[in-house]
Amino acid sequence: MPMTVVGAANPVPVRYAVPVPSAQVKSAVLLAGLNAPGQTVVIEREATRDHSERMLAGFGAEVTVEDGPEGRVITLTGQPELRPQVVAVPRDPSSAAFAVCAALIIEGSEIMVPGVSQNPTRNGLLKTLVEVGADIAFQNPRLEGGEPVADLRVRFSGALRGVDVPPGRAPSMIDEYPVLAVVAAFAEGPTVMRGVKELRVKESDRIDAMARGLEACGVRVEEDADTLTVHGMGAGGVPGGATCAVHLDHRIAMSFLVLGMASVRPVTVDDASPIATSFPAFEGLMMGLGADLSRG
Repeated sequence: MPMTVVGAANPVPVRYAVPVPSAQVKSAVLLAGLNAPGQTVVIEREATRDHSERMLAGFGAEVTVEDGPEGRVITLTGQPELRPQVVAVPRDPSSAAFAVCAALIIEGSEIMVPGVSQNPTRNGLLKTLVEVGADIAFQNPRLEGGEPVADLRVRFSGALRGVDVPPGRAPSMIDEYPVLAVVAAFAEGPTVMRGVKELRVKESDRIDAMARGLEACGVRVEEDADTLTVHGMGAGGVPGGATCAVHLDHRIAMSFLVLGMASVRPVTVDDASPIATSFPAFEGLMMGLGADLSRG
């Protein structure tokens, strides 16, 4: 069907309260505001990833961020004189999480992951892993493309412990809870992940998908609408041996493959093809690090 896009003849700035937490919606409004005179204001009741604000400021836009009674208020002055930049894109913490978490639970592992974003709106998993007892060294901290980054040296940690992950941390690690649940399975004691109801409406119901797969692999799990609790079995203590349903969800597939790298018996996923959605190099990268992955 033919489609026609008609631009606004006289764009005007807006003051817009984002109805649900969405970095994508926020970014779209800010980008549209570049062409409007005056100030475009976006209000977030719950802070989301701030990569767009940092990027726009790096290109010369006037962007301010303030916290007030309404929430986080982002103000962009329109029609700026932008200047070209050479942009260094930090490595994605959501993708790096799989190699990092695998190294923590596979005995004898030690890896270096360079240039991983340390943006405070994205680093919730790393904070949590440190609390769990992970051996992670943050080396050479620096700014690249307006973003804080560091090189991560990660070693096997045989004495991980369960923790209570506060609900306020969820926005900074919402995509990493599945692989955190895998690490929790190899910790001592329960790990309680609170405030995670958004996982119910991702590519799959990730709480249910992780709970059922972990149970099939011999791990005791409790769940409710907004909480996932994993009762850890200690280093090398997860039996494994199951075929886990991934429900066409790339992060569920990668998480259970990481689980199988450290479980007593191999773990199979029913469909590895969704991994290409976000991380087509996953299989080659993990095999290059020594993982034994095979296709049936």
